[in-house]
Amino acid sequence: MQLELALLLISILFFVSIVADKAGYRFGVPSLLLFLAVGMLFGSDGFGIEFDNIAMAETVGTIALCVILFSGGMDTKINDIKPVLAQGIMLSTLGVLLTALFTGIAIWWILGMTYEAATFGLSTSLLLGATMSSTDSASVFSILRAKGLRLKNNLKPMLELESGSNDPMAYILTITLLTYIQSNREPNYISATLMVLSQLIIGAVLGIVFGKLIVLLINKLNIKNDSLYPILVLSSCIFIFSATFFLHGNCYLAVYLGGLVIGNSTLVHKNSTIKFFDGLTWLFQLIMFLILGLLVKPHELIPIIVPGLIISFVMIFITRPLSVYICLFPFRRMLNRDKMFISWVGLRGATPIIFAILSLNADIPNARLLFNIVFFCTLVSLILQGTSLPRVAKFLHLVGNSRGLKKPEHFDIDLPDEIKSAATEITITNAMLKKGSRLMDIGLPEKTLAIMVKRENGFFVPTGKSVLKEFDKLLVITDNAELLEEELHIQN
Repeated sequence: MQLELALLLISILFFVSIVADKAGYRFGVPSLLLFLAVGMLFGSDGFGIEFDNIAMAETVGTIALCVILFSGGMDTKINDIKPVLAQGIMLSTLGVLLTALFTGIAIWWILGMTYEAATFGLSTSLLLGATMSSTDSASVFSILRAKGLRLKNNLKPMLELESGSNDPMAYILTITLLTYIQSNREPNYISATLMVLSQLIIGAVLGIVFGKLIVLLINKLNIKNDSLYPILVLSSCIFIFSATFFLHGNCYLAVYLGGLVIGNSTLVHKNSTIKFFDGLTWLFQLIMFLILGLLVKPHELIPIIVPGLIISFVMIFITRPLSVYICLFPFRRMLNRDKMFISWVGLRGATPIIFAILSLNADIPNARLLFNIVFFCTLVSLILQGTSLPRVAKFLHLVGNSRGLKKPEHFDIDLPDEIKSAATEITITNAMLKKGSRLMDIGLPEKTLAIMVKRENGFFVPTGKSVLKEFDKLLVITDNAELLEEELHIQN
């Protein structure tokens, strides 16, 4: 294809996806589902774009997953996950193993009953179960954060920790089973277990060590061009992933923990770096889901609708909840409704499809059928679970107080984590002006400073005697966030 034509098609795909995302947000449709839909719409069964480069899809998916996990680690606060660290680790290790086992056995039975042409053996069924055993970090991060859900009982950090750290276990299980299927020999369970443990330990150690060394390096360097700092961190992300591979550790665990260490350390130009990775993450998610949508052939999904739906419902309502309840059984203080919600947030997304591409690239028997089942189950998960998360959380009474200081929208300001003050934007209303129109009449609480006012297209620095008007945007910095929240709630 001519380069200019390819670039034109890519730009159109991006534009359509972003517009669809904006429209879908109003109706609670996950962004990632829309990106997949756009890819399928423009694919071979839609507008006719032929894409069957499996190796390229695997490469793009691997790079994208690397960046997404690193960015997810940077956004995760250690203080938030400390209270739920044990639960998160149980879910991301034993939970993945149990989900793969239960789902694999269920698939072996279901396909034998509903799909005669499958000829799936137990090993291939377990491979399919392992492929879909982890919750997808891209889906969980984007849906929880885009919806702005304020969940009770530390559920949000627990879910983000699980989804960010369970891909390594699923990857090891997938690669191990794939290797044994290709070699046509019985699995050596002792050898496989030792390999899993060694890769996890090496990956964890390297991720933490590399992360600390990179923080020291970046803070020691004195780069005159500030724009190079985010690129330096991106280079570090790629280095952690690739170096861990050659040192026989788990790349995905290392890159997640490396991002976690870097994101929770004092870093030069940290805020600009985090913003850079936020944008980069969305770009890679968009590219990845578009490619996966182009790769699938929708007409091949029709014959697997019945077994696909049965497998999806078994995973959503049986194998995932069963694994969650077994893993969280030692934590007796956890409420039953918490466990129910964790079970429901078993979102599948790009990660299972990327793992299924590994089977396609390895050209094992029934690889295309395996890929189609994974893709179909992912669609069902995003549609059923992804669109219902807020409603399920409200039904289980797990949504906390939605009040809070919103981030400034009309002022480009972002305070470093080391500064404990909070910056927020206040829209002046008629109710606020009843006691007077001057800034001093608004009644801001102590330790709250008004910095700037935006009026229509202009800005000015206010004084106590500055006259405010309705719809003015007031930028304030406060050390008393809770009192300011309460005051704004009363005035409105």
